[in-house]
Amino acid sequence: MDKPKVLVLVEGARIDISLMKRLFQIYEIDMKYEIVSYNTNIYVLYDEVFVDGHPEDMDILQVLKEHERDAEKKHIFEQEYTDILLVFDLDPQDLLFSRTKITEMMTFFTESTDMGKLYLNYPMVEAFYHMKDIPDSEYSTRTVTLDELRTHSYKKRVHEENRNHDYSKFATSREECSKVINQNIEKGWYILNTAPHGFFPVSGQILDRQLDMLEACKELHVLCTCVYFIAEYNPKLLA
Repeated sequence: MDKPKVLVLVEGARIDISLMKRLFQIYEIDMKYEIVSYNTNIYVLYDEVFVDGHPEDMDILQVLKEHERDAEKKHIFEQEYTDILLVFDLDPQDLLFSRTKITEMMTFFTESTDMGKLYLNYPMVEAFYHMKDIPDSEYSTRTVTLDELRTHSYKKRVHEENRNHDYSKFATSREECSKVINQNIEKGWYILNTAPHGFFPVSGQILDRQLDMLEACKELHVLCTCVYFIAEYNPKLLA
């Protein structure tokens, strides 16, 4: 039997790709995979997918291919995949951001073996590294303000508060990486203000709570959900 073949579409070209590669390697996931940077945010992808109002009639790979100028990436989008993972940042500071758009995206991209599954990071992928220790006793209450995102100061804050001040040295072992993932799963339940009922919280419910908080307080809980795919693939890997 052929191994599953996974396409991981990420927003950025550096940190996003580095983190996803690390997760596949640390957990020795038995899949073929391609990690490709989209080099723009989810609201641009929204405009491309929902351009005619009927996203159910489109093929996400065809959409990506049509809008890609790089020949190598076009070739990647021409391949067949058993699963598609979409890893993006919430980016609430972006001028194209809207609650309606991001909710539609989360509602539509729910199945990796169909249209693809969306994993949103709050406020961005750097959330994975926003820990002063492993585990971090303050992580459950850590937030980011909309003002920090608008002034582009959040990434600097993460670097200053990261345990190692060097992402390449942070959570490099399976044991530490599992602790970081489990803390993000626990924080998901914390955001929902409910006791765990199932292995990990529902992404759409987390998004609703985060958007409510953003509207009411102009801030968000720091949370990395792209790591949830490890738990979905095999919860025993985090034991």
